[in-house]
Amino acid sequence: MKVTVVGAGNVGATCADVLAYREIVNEVILLDIKEGVAEGKALDIWQKAPITQYDTKTTGVTNDYSKTANSDVVVITSGLPRKPGMTRDDLISTNAGIVKSVTESVVKYSPNAILIIVSNPLDVMTYCAHITSKFPRNRVIGMAGVLDTARYRAFLADEIGCSPKEIQGMLLGGHGDTMVPLPRYTTVGGIPVTELVAPEKLSAIIERTKNGGGELVKLMGTSAWYAPGAAAAQMVEAIVKDQKKIIPVCIKLEGEYGINDCYLGVPAIIGKNGIEKVIELKLNAEEKALMETSRKAVKEVMSVLDGLTKA
Repeated sequence: MKVTVVGAGNVGATCADVLAYREIVNEVILLDIKEGVAEGKALDIWQKAPITQYDTKTTGVTNDYSKTANSDVVVITSGLPRKPGMTRDDLISTNAGIVKSVTESVVKYSPNAILIIVSNPLDVMTYCAHITSKFPRNRVIGMAGVLDTARYRAFLADEIGCSPKEIQGMLLGGHGDTMVPLPRYTTVGGIPVTELVAPEKLSAIIERTKNGGGELVKLMGTSAWYAPGAAAAQMVEAIVKDQKKIIPVCIKLEGEYGINDCYLGVPAIIGKNGIEKVIELKLNAEEKALMETSRKAVKEVMSVLDGLTKA
């Protein structure tokens, strides 16, 4: 199995590293536009192989997509972080141009690949990659839910004083402050979380999860990379090993949850075909209202991209 990671920044390099040391695939290609960066990081990862004992070969290339040919999965992390004074529309314009160009190059050499999108703003970049690639929706997947639920589970583990491995959780909707929490679907070792965490504490954890990315930017002055990179690698693993894993992913909805033509996070079964099946949960009135708020927010951002493509 061959996987390409486009973008050798912190997130892309971390994803490549996790894919390598966990021996998820045989070969990882790390590609970047900046001369020497991908080659250096891939070489560093490969030199770690004798120490931590793995066989996955990592190769770095500078903007040569022919080296990515016939990749089974391609992870796209390319894009610029939002800079001071930059409007959301500026960020969309800049990153949509990058994601469009990358997707076109990827599709040229790997027409049968499954795409995992990590670039921000996540929901609209998944939309951009989907319409550019013209792939069926099951092969263009946005990575947000894995990361958001991981943050949620980590915060709960701290609060309860248990292993994060014991916690199962589910979040829907957009990536960011319009995500839809589902505490009634959260369990700790099979026990409903509501029996272990007081309502006000749970609400505070949900709010912290919504602002999880922002909290890290405030602390470090830059976006997170360990958890996002590992989250993307987990999605790759579910595909290449055909795990049929149930995880929340961003996908174009086609009637599920009563929503059409909008890219939102929903639980899905992930396997060798990408998204094997979207799981439709029965939402209560409050959850449906939150999902609608999330839909409106994402559609608004999608309309910005539509405006740019028509301009």
